[in-house]
Amino acid sequence: MTAAPAPKLEIGVDVPWVTSWSAEQVIGVGPCPSVDGALAVGQAERPGQGEPLYPRNHLFRQRRSVREMLCPMCGEPTADGDRWTQTGRWTTARDIRAKGLGVWLPPEFADDRRLLDAGAIAPLHRACAERALIRCPHLKGMDDTRLKAFPGAWIVAALSVEARPSHALSNVPQRAVAAVTFLQLIGVPEQYGLNITTRLGN
Repeated sequence: MTAAPAPKLEIGVDVPWVTSWSAEQVIGVGPCPSVDGALAVGQAERPGQGEPLYPRNHLFRQRRSVREMLCPMCGEPTADGDRWTQTGRWTTARDIRAKGLGVWLPPEFADDRRLLDAGAIAPLHRACAERALIRCPHLKGMDDTRLKAFPGAWIVAALSVEARPSHALSNVPQRAVAAVTFLQLIGVPEQYGLNITTRLGN
């Protein structure tokens, strides 16, 4: 007797849109539109091929989700009033600066300024966040599973690694450059007209 094939996983329902798949290999460093043409680590785009790697965000889709406020679960734009974070943690400007991300904060922010550190996870639609909480063992295991409304203003910080451009020839010395991997999102409550998506290109 032949076993029935496993049901096909649906992106946006069973697997978050931002999740990497095993067929999506890292492909090197080059200019990327997700960061205004700055150098970034690239990854093949083959969603749905192979196995989902739930703990790993796809590099390009993660950067797009933060820059374009796309829901990490379904990949569709989120709107003011329907942006929610499951993993965001309240913190202060002092703590953000202590993490080495102070360069992204406006200098006038006092150390005790309250901020919402969302990490590398863009806000989700409420319906998507509730579905993810039901389906994802990692989320269910968190100490705090309450959804938090994401502020209407935010700051995007680039996380980089030292890398060599992918076009480098093995017999030609190439200097290491900073290449963006992920973007980190910091919510700024009680602020209007901020939305600092600093130009990351040259």
